[in-house]
Amino acid sequence: MIRPPKSPRRPPIRRGGTSFLPAILATVAMAAAPAEASAHALGGVMGGFGSGFGHPLAGLDHFLAMLAVGLWGAQMGGRSVWALPATFPLIMCVGGFAGMLGLFPDDLIRLAIAVSLLVLGGVIAARWVAPEWAALVIVAFFAIFHGYPHGQLTLRATDPAAFTVGFVVSTGLIHILGIGIGFALGRLYHGYVVRALGGMIAASGVYYLLV
Repeated sequence: MIRPPKSPRRPPIRRGGTSFLPAILATVAMAAAPAEASAHALGGVMGGFGSGFGHPLAGLDHFLAMLAVGLWGAQMGGRSVWALPATFPLIMCVGGFAGMLGLFPDDLIRLAIAVSLLVLGGVIAARWVAPEWAALVIVAFFAIFHGYPHGQLTLRATDPAAFTVGFVVSTGLIHILGIGIGFALGRLYHGYVVRALGGMIAASGVYYLLV
């Protein structure tokens, strides 16, 4: 009796998100590493939607804060998954209006942005499941200071309305990225991977406080 040839064995399928873990950790580590660049040191005339969209991606301090909001929302779960990321861009617009009026000194804005990294990263590292109202207050407070420099740049934009829409959309996408990472890695090692990412973000806040 002739036996049919055996089909080649397929490689085993690895389940879980651990294969992406080194790349994600490396990305956040490089973003959190000390750098001379500032998210709000861009000069010259700004454009429209493209300039607004690219601006949050160009600065590590802003990017890490937006990522932290998404991470914290995913870590807390429930309504916080969407409430925190929805609140931040809305209040950023209020901060942007304050920036157009020049209500705060620049040194205060830099200090507040650095503290935002320290606080947002710290609550993730501590895995603090805050009351929803407290989390919203924290997120809204720091959103004002992150929106402020965007408002200053809007005054130099060739299309202020498109520029504003661009940075709001970009900010929302960074939030979604943070949520995705939070859900993908939230259960690994009992949540300590996400807590480690929070620690890196907090460490970057300490750096920005010292420079």
